[in-house]
Amino acid sequence: MQKQTIALIAHDQKKDDLADFAFIHRDLLKGYNIVATGTTGGRILDACPELSVRRMKSGPLGGDQQIGAMIAEGEVSMLIFFTDPLTAMPHDVDVKALMRLATVYDIPMALNRATAERLFQNMTNSRT
Repeated sequence: MQKQTIALIAHDQKKDDLADFAFIHRDLLKGYNIVATGTTGGRILDACPELSVRRMKSGPLGGDQQIGAMIAEGEVSMLIFFTDPLTAMPHDVDVKALMRLATVYDIPMALNRATAERLFQNMTNSRT
């Protein structure tokens, strides 16, 4: 059976938080393919060099769109996107489009750490 893919994305002010989240859950993440936007993927690899992370372009340069296309093609089964609601994003329309695709294709999506923790808790419980 092919591994499922989890997309990991974070706004600038949330990248360290997502890297920490990945570090804490690295054993679970080893069982999945991971795709991430460029800078976020680099931070995750710095924190968890044992993970296999496919890095796309940086979000503002089209990485969000690349991951959106993967969602539309059925290649991504979960989106973890730590958003920063307090900072204006010049590529905000791309972010909204990505969230829209996750909703349209009905994949689990977490936009903050609390929700991501719940999703991962559910994944851990279903494996035991």
